[in-house]
Amino acid sequence: MIRRGDLVRLIALAAIWGASFVFIRVLAPVLGPAWTAEGRVLIAGVALVGWFAVTRFDTEFTRRWPLYAVIGIMSSAIPFLLFGFAGLHLPASYMVILNSATPLFTAVAAAIWLDERLTAGKLAGLVTGAAGVVLVSRAGPVEPDRMFALAVAACLGATLCYALASVYLKRRSAGAKPTAVAGWSQLLAAAVLMPLALANPPTAHVTPAVVANLLALALLCSALAYILYFRLIHDIGPTKALTVTFLMPAFGVLWGALFLGEAITWPMLAGGALIVAGTAAVLRPAPVRSAATMPR
Repeated sequence: MIRRGDLVRLIALAAIWGASFVFIRVLAPVLGPAWTAEGRVLIAGVALVGWFAVTRFDTEFTRRWPLYAVIGIMSSAIPFLLFGFAGLHLPASYMVILNSATPLFTAVAAAIWLDERLTAGKLAGLVTGAAGVVLVSRAGPVEPDRMFALAVAACLGATLCYALASVYLKRRSAGAKPTAVAGWSQLLAAAVLMPLALANPPTAHVTPAVVANLLALALLCSALAYILYFRLIHDIGPTKALTVTFLMPAFGVLWGALFLGEAITWPMLAGGALIVAGTAAVLRPAPVRSAATMPR
């Protein structure tokens, strides 16, 4: 059973990560996808690594930097860039709903590379989740043109990156400190994105409001959020921590409606419900057979 403190952290994390798509929707048209991603990981990485230096936290950088670099590219650089592109064409509510498909891709990746069996229940969950993605992509009120389709594909590509990163982390990170992975992966992702960002400077005027949104995205949705997330993994385990994806769409749709005036349609809600239901089926633990029913 989840303790009250863990439940509070889980809800807070869902609210924070749900808000990240609102910040992306505000920043991407001004900064562009490259600087939206670069600013997020650079500020978060500097903040976390600076905290490591102040607290003299041993991150084992010399020995583990290749791991940090790969995770930074797969879980931050590429997906943040893809969501930055999607933020030019999709409402925040669409992005957060599509992001909830991450556990579906994770189940497939784990079956391929971690030998985790795809049960009938998990396969049903994958089909249900896929149906939800199709329904969301046709939910309106956005015009379903070519750029809309590319933006949906970008969101799904980002969730695939998250899935592959989680599988890679599980295979390669034995003994690594999760907080160290969080901090250095952000800073190394910033190093990878820097050339692309320098080649694509912002074309619009950067106002104090834009700077405030970027700081919130970096410090709140990356630095603080990773600390909460890895604390949850430590306290309640990765499977229960992953249930944050159930709560994120509700917060993301709410923040989009409140702060950006985005429309909420019934097909969007129905598609989101199918994705969440499919995710729940994929994450549901297999029943433990009693000794009497175990093969002998």
